[in-house]
Amino acid sequence: MAGTRDIVIIGGGHNGLIAAYYLARAGYRPLVLERRAVAGGAAITDEFHPGFKVSTLAHAAGPLRPDIVRDLDLAKHGLRMINPDPRLFAPAPDGRALVFHDDPARTAESIGGHSKKDAEKYPRFAETLRRLSSVFNHLLTVTPPPLDRTGIGDLLTLLPAGRSLKGLGKKDMFNFFRWAPMAVADIAAEFFETELLRAAIAARGIYGAFLGPWSAGTGTILMLRAAADPHPVGTSAVPQGGLGALTQALAAAAKAAGAEIRTGAGVARILVKGGAATGVVLESGEEITAKTIVSNADPKRTLLGLVEPMQLEPDFVQKLRNYRSNGVSAKVNLALGGLPAFTALKGAADGAKLLAGRIHIGPEIDYLERAYDASKYGEMSEHPYLDVTIPTLSDPGLAPAGKHVMSIHAQYAPYRLKGGDWNARREALGDTVVKTLTAYAPNLKDLILKGEVLTPADLETTYGLTGGHIFHGELALDQLFTMRPLIGWARYRTPIRNLYLCGSGTHPGNGLTGGSGANAAKEILKDLR
Repeated sequence: MAGTRDIVIIGGGHNGLIAAYYLARAGYRPLVLERRAVAGGAAITDEFHPGFKVSTLAHAAGPLRPDIVRDLDLAKHGLRMINPDPRLFAPAPDGRALVFHDDPARTAESIGGHSKKDAEKYPRFAETLRRLSSVFNHLLTVTPPPLDRTGIGDLLTLLPAGRSLKGLGKKDMFNFFRWAPMAVADIAAEFFETELLRAAIAARGIYGAFLGPWSAGTGTILMLRAAADPHPVGTSAVPQGGLGALTQALAAAAKAAGAEIRTGAGVARILVKGGAATGVVLESGEEITAKTIVSNADPKRTLLGLVEPMQLEPDFVQKLRNYRSNGVSAKVNLALGGLPAFTALKGAADGAKLLAGRIHIGPEIDYLERAYDASKYGEMSEHPYLDVTIPTLSDPGLAPAGKHVMSIHAQYAPYRLKGGDWNARREALGDTVVKTLTAYAPNLKDLILKGEVLTPADLETTYGLTGGHIFHGELALDQLFTMRPLIGWARYRTPIRNLYLCGSGTHPGNGLTGGSGANAAKEILKDLR
């Protein structure tokens, strides 16, 4: 069986769906091919125990770029966002805690219980981060300029960012260039003396990265993420119904614009003839010819897995093999018979409300760094950094009445283990995560009805993330902007004509913002026109 299409998009993750929408809106009829039974990629909602649903992988919504939300009119397609306040609850081993609200003044009140000096500095830090990260706002929406032949048009696209940088003033401009290569731990230490506060802020610069808080360049990650949401600890927003509700709304918008989405349609091979992509072969053997192929898969899976090696120059292949994409993230989902009782909330009248956002487990910078150290040597730390949500507190329909779901991002779990494999270590990983949380919520273990553990190996084999990396490649200084994924190939095109990349392995490549899909669609449309 064969068919012919204008555009085929490989992978129905959020970026693929967004690219499909913009291409369909321009008058084309893209076909999205998704290997799994449901579109959504890493942003899905599954029932993992009878009556219990969870955002299986990602559990916070980016946030999506506002222009994308407006263009796709996602509310029309059923998207309802929940924005918990406070955003983050950070307990300490001594029974105290920090609470980060939307309002910097309310957050400062919580910080004041630890340090009056830090409470006074927090609003200034929040405003400084907002100003410095604003330089990235425009850069997130543009195609990186070619380094070898930058033209007038490319320079013009960078002018707004240049004006924003100049508008910072001398002091902030100096800080911008100083912060970018710095370790996020050093940035936090310049403002604050409270270890828990430093760690909660530094965590944003290392989330999902094979980097520690003392790693150079994590300051750039902090500012890059703050460009999408300037709050110091980031977003806790989640769609009603879990992350799957977001991607279902994206899919509905794409289909309404004229795109077609086929699930259960894994791509086995990209066909290339005369240096140009001409179609795809599905795992079923079906061949689909197309004028344009767009891959939402990561760069390695696309160009080293779906394309025959002989179609690429050896030098390019070698560089891509050196593109770092070994992840350190695991996911543990728990079905609970009740709400965990956190020691730090003993006696609190509004304890459940304080847990409705994200929960940070990582009480000090050295704790985070030691967890990273273990992963460098192929070990899962006995004391991992955890980012946790209990989504049923604001979206009770995800579990039976009176029961709860707990979603846990566990870091650092290295893709490559020093000894054994992840199938053998799966149970130990889950036990370590539960033991770590039990130190803060002693009754947790007794509440567990069912647990689901997703290792880095699962992220690769089940969800197609090479190396188990949730961002399709490391967010390091040498793999960002004009170097994402490689120098000379940061403009969504590939060495194969008519073959494009639109996933998180391209700029800006930073979670569920939709920037990669929207930016790629612009470049594809330029070529098609």
